[in-house]
Amino acid sequence: MNNASSALKVAAGIFLTIALITIVVILFISAQEATKTAQNNFSDIQTELSQASFTVYDGTSISGSQVTNALRKFYDKDQFGILVKTGKNKGGQWYGNTLFIDDVVTDDRFGSVDDNKKKTGDLRNTTLESSNEYVNPSGKFKASIIKDKSNVVRGLIFVQ
Repeated sequence: MNNASSALKVAAGIFLTIALITIVVILFISAQEATKTAQNNFSDIQTELSQASFTVYDGTSISGSQVTNALRKFYDKDQFGILVKTGKNKGGQWYGNTLFIDDVVTDDRFGSVDDNKKKTGDLRNTTLESSNEYVNPSGKFKASIIKDKSNVVRGLIFVQ
């Protein structure tokens, strides 16, 4: 009788141990999935916040003084370019890096830097009225953003 009682106690202990291990594994798997979801959401929020400074330039009309402010703000940004087309300079002038843009947005190179070794454009010319690159502070410009295939903002375009 004493042996049967001991065997039942051992069996109950083994059963409870297996049940406890099963519960821990289930909780671990659930926590792992929740962590992955939270990590993806955090990554999305981080991307949105990093792109938030460009939302004011997405399809809006801005003044020439805002264009020059954007030039000063983003000129030294790596892997970034700004194209300004004025009434005097219909072809436009790149500032910072020159980006690859053409009519085919689905092209893998769209939005990529054409030549990242040198910065282009001289910001001083945007304030000289005699220059073709002059940006009239009271002029109106249509702003748009350039995104690469990864949906990262790589540049801005301002057209007068």
